[in-house]
Amino acid sequence: MAEGGGWQPPRPCEAYRAEWELCRSAGHFLHHYYVHGERPACGQWGRDLASCREWEERRSAEAQRSLCESERARVRAAQKHPVVWTPRRSPPTDWHLPLPQDKDG
Repeated sequence: MAEGGGWQPPRPCEAYRAEWELCRSAGHFLHHYYVHGERPACGQWGRDLASCREWEERRSAEAQRSLCESERARVRAAQKHPVVWTPRRSPPTDWHLPLPQDKDG
C-alpha cells in the first residue's frame, strides 16, 4: 500500500454510495430476505462510503487501509463459491440437429 497522493480508492465514492442505497432499498431487502432468510448487512457499504469520503477530504491512511481490506474481503468472499457448471471444451456432437418436437403440446 503506497502512501501519497497517487493512490485512489478501488471504487469511486459514488459507487459506495449507490451500493449502500441499493442495499437499504425495500426491493433489495425483500429479495435478500426471501433468498437468504435474513436481513441484508449494509453496514460495510456505509463504512466504506465514510472511509472513501474521509480519504477524499483528509487523505487518511486509516481510511485507505480500511478500503483496501474491505475490497480484499469482497474478493475472498466471491472466490469462496466454486463454479457450478463445467465449461465445455467443444460443442456437443449433435449441436446442428433440429430440437425434438414435443408431441403433447
